[in-house]
Amino acid sequence: MSTQPLPLEGITVVAVEQAVAAPFATRQLADLGARVLKVERPDGGDFARGYDTAARGLASHFVWCNRGKESVALDLKDPRGLDIAHRLIADADVFVQNLAQGAAARLGLDAASLCAAHPRLVAVDISGYGAEGPYAHKRAYDMLVQCEAGLVSVTGTPEQPVKAGIPAADIAAAMYAFSGVLAALVRRGTTGRGGPVEISMLEALTEWLGHPLHHAMHGGTEPARTGVAHAVIAPYDAYATADGGQVLLSVQNDREWRRLAELVLARPELAHDAAFATNAARVAHRAGTDEAVAKVLAGLTAAEAVGRLESAGIACARLNTVDDVAAHPQLAARDRWREVESPVGKLRALLPPINLGGSQEARMGAVPALGEHTGTTLRALGMTDEQVAELRRDGVIA
Repeated sequence: MSTQPLPLEGITVVAVEQAVAAPFATRQLADLGARVLKVERPDGGDFARGYDTAARGLASHFVWCNRGKESVALDLKDPRGLDIAHRLIADADVFVQNLAQGAAARLGLDAASLCAAHPRLVAVDISGYGAEGPYAHKRAYDMLVQCEAGLVSVTGTPEQPVKAGIPAADIAAAMYAFSGVLAALVRRGTTGRGGPVEISMLEALTEWLGHPLHHAMHGGTEPARTGVAHAVIAPYDAYATADGGQVLLSVQNDREWRRLAELVLARPELAHDAAFATNAARVAHRAGTDEAVAKVLAGLTAAEAVGRLESAGIACARLNTVDDVAAHPQLAARDRWREVESPVGKLRALLPPINLGGSQEARMGAVPALGEHTGTTLRALGMTDEQVAELRRDGVIA
């Protein structure tokens, strides 16, 4: 293990956060060495703690988004709890919040107010739709934003639009918040000033809409929903195999089509047939294209199909389940799995995808129990045991 410090060691983050968008952003900061103080409600904490009990009694969302943090349970509606939060922020480098629109401002925890009081602070406001506009106060949960951003309209089959299987709007906002914090810290290093960072889930996910958005705006038509097939490339789909599996293959150009026809399908005549020789022709005759591919792969096991496709230089993949991914040979070969501590013992977790080079590895700290670090944090602020005990008796902390 490297003796070099992680990039964000020495950086303190205070987060008044819940659900996924802000917690996933600050988890990235914690993995890179920042100290993250997660401020939670004393009565139950981050409501993501209660989403499920799948992780040996803990909520899977919470385990995913909150390792490496210190939990400080404060009632921000009590002036004493709010005062503690402001004292913590005064000593912090970064503040992140994703409270309901307007709630942070009422507490003096909005980015504009905090940056005015603390010029070196980087303060992040994450919201569903942004601070202004007709949707500013509209409730914003991940699936709702997926719908508003048009993601659902381009995902699914021709008959049925579907949401993404992951919280795409939350993740998009989280990753822009993460990169926004890093950019603001670089700016502070050159100017001495932090400043506000504003992230809207709608704007983050609309940016990710990318190709469909530009296709519709500039091409005049919206891409069709095609399941796992590609709207404008053929063959590019999943095909059933003899052992019950599915293999997805992608032909990106006409040279690859000729190799597929000759080496995999054993039908060299298709390589130059006018109905299939170009991608435009294959898309126009998609049913025939898919039928030719499906007939051959249906007689092979998934392993045989992948082997034959790879030998021909055709891009392909198995249509894996989540359990398959957890046992993926590539992740195992690259030693990507670790164990993190939690209130229920060690839990398996994936190393974050930012590889820092050499033997330096991300810090994957423990998943905190609610209020686990409240006492030590308040004592570090100068409070006595008696003062801490009084706050706990009054329900201001947990």
